[in-house]
Amino acid sequence: MRGEGPAVKDTMSLGPQGADAPAGQGRHGGGSGRDGAQEDPPRRRRRALRWSATVLAVVILGTAGAGYLYYQHLNGNIRKDPLNLGDAKDRAAESRTNAAGQKPLNILLIGSDGRNNKEDQKLGGAKETFNTAPRADVQMLLHLSADRTNMSVVSMPRDTLVDIPKCTDPHDGKVYEALTSHMTNDSLGRGGPGCTVATWEKLTDIHIDHFMMVDFSGVVSMAGAIGGVPVCVDANVYSKDSKGHGSGLKLKKGTTYVKGVQALQWLRTRYGFEDNTDIARAKAQHQYMNAMVREMRENATLSNPSKLQSLAETATKALTVDDGLGTVAKLYDLSKELKKVPTKRITMTTMPWQYQPPDSGRVVPRPTDAAKLFRLVREDIALDGKGGKKKAVAAKASTDPAAADDRIAVQVENGTRSETLAPVGGRANTIARLLLDKGFTQAVADRSATLSETTTVIRYPSADLEGDAQRVAKALGIPVSAVKKSTDVSGITLVVGADWRSGTKYTAPEEDDSTPDSAQVINGADKKQCMHVNPGYTW
Repeated sequence: MRGEGPAVKDTMSLGPQGADAPAGQGRHGGGSGRDGAQEDPPRRRRRALRWSATVLAVVILGTAGAGYLYYQHLNGNIRKDPLNLGDAKDRAAESRTNAAGQKPLNILLIGSDGRNNKEDQKLGGAKETFNTAPRADVQMLLHLSADRTNMSVVSMPRDTLVDIPKCTDPHDGKVYEALTSHMTNDSLGRGGPGCTVATWEKLTDIHIDHFMMVDFSGVVSMAGAIGGVPVCVDANVYSKDSKGHGSGLKLKKGTTYVKGVQALQWLRTRYGFEDNTDIARAKAQHQYMNAMVREMRENATLSNPSKLQSLAETATKALTVDDGLGTVAKLYDLSKELKKVPTKRITMTTMPWQYQPPDSGRVVPRPTDAAKLFRLVREDIALDGKGGKKKAVAAKASTDPAAADDRIAVQVENGTRSETLAPVGGRANTIARLLLDKGFTQAVADRSATLSETTTVIRYPSADLEGDAQRVAKALGIPVSAVKKSTDVSGITLVVGADWRSGTKYTAPEEDDSTPDSAQVINGADKKQCMHVNPGYTW
C-alpha cells in the first residue's frame, strides 16, 4: 500500500512548533519524580503535545507505509467538539487580513483537569473531584502572525475572575446562563471547550479560529516518546508540604530532563516555585514549553518509525479539537504553518492581572495593561517588539457591506470628562451635527449622560453592524482600531473621548505598541531560564 505523508527529516523540523510532550528525566542532570499530585494540570506543554502529535501522526503514514486505512484509523482517534458555544452577540469579529491578503491564526490551547477515568483519577489528585465537571485549568491563546514571522502566546491564570457568556451544550441542549465575575476554569464544564472559547472571545474581542485540548493522561502518555525536556531550578525542590499541598515534584538543583509523570508534576507545580501561586506555575510552564521547542528543533530524536507510530496513536487519542482541525491532514497543515516561525520569534506572556479583591487569592485582568496586550494580539503586532508598526489592515471579506450613509443610525455620546478636566459641554451635539453634514441623517446626540473615555471609540453590538461602524469611522477619520464590538450597546455608538475635546477634525493619538512589562515576557530562545525555588520547599 502506498504511503502518504512527508519524510521523517521534514517532520522533525515541524514538530518543535508545538510538540508538547513531557520528557525523559536524568539525561542531563539529577532529579527524581514522585507520583501523587494535588495541583493543577499543565497548560503550555499540552499545546505542544498536540503540535508534535499532529506532525508525527501524519509522518507515520509515510514512514510506516500505512495508507488510507491507517490514516482513517488515526482520524478516528481524534475527538471533536464545536468551536464556540456562545451566542452570536458575544462573538468577536473575524481577524482581518493584512495588506498582502494574509490572515493571522488564533488557537486556544486548553488543559483539562477532568478526572472521569481511572488514568486521570490516578494522576489528578483529590478524590472529591472525581466524576465532576472538568475545568479548564490551563488556558493559553496562541497567536500566529499573518505573515508567519512570529508567534505570541498569552496565558490566563486559572484563578482569573471573568464574565462567562451564556453557553448551550451541543450534546444535550442544556443552556447555561451567563455568569458575572466567575472563575475562568469553570467555563469548560458549561457545555465543553466551546464555552471556554466563547469566554475568551467575550473578554478579549479576539476571534479564535481553533481550539486544542488534552487531559492529564494525555500529557503523561506522550511524554516518553519525546525523549526529554530540560528544566531548571535554582535549588533542590520538593513540592509537598505537611498539609499535603504540592505536586510531588522532586528535583535537584540545576537542569534535569523530565518525562512522564515527572513532566506532569513540573507543569502542575504551584507549591515550591517562587511565591506558591498560579502565576509562578505559569512561568514554569513557559520555561518547559520553550525548552521543549528548542529540544525538538535541535535534536531530531524521533527517527524510529515504531516510536513515531506509537506517538501518533497516543497523540491522536489524547486530542480533542474543533471540527476545523478534526483530521490528521488538517493538523499537519497547521504544523507546517507553525514551523515557519523561528524559535527566537516566539514570545510567551501572561495576561496582566491584579488581585481582586485584595488578598482574595483571585485575580482579574489589569484594566489598562490587559486591554493593551489584547489589542496588540488583535491587531497582529508582534509582542517581541520586532517587525515595527503594522500597516493598516484591510477590511475582512466577511464583513457585510456598509449601508448607505443616510441609513446608518448613530448615537453620539460625550465622553470628554477626564481625571483632571471637566467634560466639554455640548460636545455630543457638535459631532452629531458634523455627521449630519456628512450625510448621516440618522445621527443623534445622547444628552442623558456624560461619560469618561480616554480615547474616542465607536462601538457596535453585532457583526452585521461592523461594516456600518467602520463606515462612520472612515467618515470621521477615526482609525479602524477604535471600532469595537460591545454587548454594552444596542446600536452604533460613537463616544467622543477626552482626546477630541475641540474641533471637527479628529487626530488619532500615537499608540504605544510595546508589550506591557506586567505581561512577564519570555523569549522562546532564552536558554537561561531557571525557576526560583521557594525556601520552604527545599531539601
